[in-house]
Amino acid sequence: MVIDGIYYAIGLFAGGALVSYLTRPLFGIPMFILGLFCLWFFRDPDREIPSGPVAVSPADGKVVWIKRMGDQIRVSVFLNIFDVHVNRSPIAGKITKVEYKKGKFLVASVEAASSENEMNVITIEDNGVKVVFSQIAGLIARRIICYKQAGDSVASGERIGYIKFGSRVDIWFGPEWTVDVKEGQRVSAGSSILARRKA
Repeated sequence: MVIDGIYYAIGLFAGGALVSYLTRPLFGIPMFILGLFCLWFFRDPDREIPSGPVAVSPADGKVVWIKRMGDQIRVSVFLNIFDVHVNRSPIAGKITKVEYKKGKFLVASVEAASSENEMNVITIEDNGVKVVFSQIAGLIARRIICYKQAGDSVASGERIGYIKFGSRVDIWFGPEWTVDVKEGQRVSAGSSILARRKA
């Protein structure tokens, strides 16, 4: 579990206890329910990471767009509030760049979020192969957490951070990759294959 979930739950449970003590026991129930939701929301299950020359999904969610942009293909995965929000590295390699960009907080499921919303863009390279992906904030998700920095080495499927509440992740693949998912498909961080490296 992500530690923030415990902090939020403790605060909500304490608030619920205080409200129940000062008013009526039933009045504190909504805060207890929210506390339980936070414990569930910030879950961080282990995943079986596939091997081989593949790129795994950095996030749980639904593939909402697959768009060709020049010689690259962008895969967009939308996370709703019921998805696991821990993000994982799509490939093994070295993080060569982490760039935070300020922006808006549009609903993460709209196309404009890819360019206009607040985001954290991470570049990973390995023996001439590169994958770029962005953690994008949404209407509710207003805090992006990244554990890594430029120069760090990561394994495929390794935890790299999370986005609080509803959000989106975009992944850019160059011509050396063949995308292996379809729009509308559900994917899981670390275990679902998004693309395969061409021979």
